[in-house]
Amino acid sequence: MKKIQLKKIIVLVLFIVTFNAIAKEKLGEYRGAMDTEYPAWFKQGFLDFNEDIKEAAKEGKRLMIIFTQPGCPYCNALVERNLSQKEIEQKVRKNFDSIALNMWGDREVTFTDGKAYTEKTISEKLKVQFTPTVLFFNEQGKIILRLNGYIPPRRFNVALDYVLKHQEKKMSYRNYVKANLPPGKSGGLNKEDFFMQEPINLAVKGKGRSKPFAVFFEQKHCPDCDVLHKKVLTDKYTRDIIKQFDVAQLDMWSNKTLVIPDGSKTTAKLWAKSLDVKYAPTLVIFNSQGKEIIRSEAFFKVFHTQGMFAYVLKGDYKKQPSFQRYLAARAEHFREQGKNIDIWSYKSAHDKN
Repeated sequence: MKKIQLKKIIVLVLFIVTFNAIAKEKLGEYRGAMDTEYPAWFKQGFLDFNEDIKEAAKEGKRLMIIFTQPGCPYCNALVERNLSQKEIEQKVRKNFDSIALNMWGDREVTFTDGKAYTEKTISEKLKVQFTPTVLFFNEQGKIILRLNGYIPPRRFNVALDYVLKHQEKKMSYRNYVKANLPPGKSGGLNKEDFFMQEPINLAVKGKGRSKPFAVFFEQKHCPDCDVLHKKVLTDKYTRDIIKQFDVAQLDMWSNKTLVIPDGSKTTAKLWAKSLDVKYAPTLVIFNSQGKEIIRSEAFFKVFHTQGMFAYVLKGDYKKQPSFQRYLAARAEHFREQGKNIDIWSYKSAHDKN
């Protein structure tokens, strides 16, 4: 009897080992992650924001805090594409004290409110959802500009100029960008079959809309908008999930009238300003009650764009406030199905790869 039981146990163990080996074999690859070596001239700082601001001010500089995370290809692009350019590097070194924080780190940080946090909890407090997120502080400890996610060198250079020239005292960042970042050679707005027809009505009444909704703030002569439409929104699975939303496209400088979630009428230009939409393209996603859940105003790739829509559509933001943790779990889910994930490409996890 004992021999029979022992044989059963051995068979079961062999089955489990074999099953795990097969599952491991079929696990999809995780591609696109990149390690980043931050420049030696980055400061360690006091990790007390008020002290770091004072230290920078003594040298006629301003404080720049960069939230990063391990393996982040967008952080790598900030260093290897932006800060590797001589003009940008010299501008940053001359005018800013730059400090990198790990959004999952445990170092103690004292914020401008005088309270102590860890890198992780200050990231949560500041609702850091993308890396790199860059914060620029003035001499009074106020955040005067926030960049959510990677932006290419040309746009990053304009952001640096806005802060180092103290332009916040004269105009909004969005107006500064409009004046100092000439439009490209592309044409009008790119149209999609899932965009709402005009006049746009986004009013939320009673219990809410039947669907969550999303707004693409764009502009004419916008090369980055062209990339979004031609490389991201052409993906079938991305389009399928977007079509489960009410989706509006607005020219962020237009004076056309629309109805916004609170039921009032305004223009696209004024609404973009009230939402602090800084540049095109910016994607803002709302739940069916009209609450903004997440936005992307930087460099768009397929995996993250799909993830943003899925995050809101399924209500996962209610259970997981960290979009980055949600993305990590989503990636693992696909990998367990044998699908490869590439967070730095225009390929979908659903493509044959």
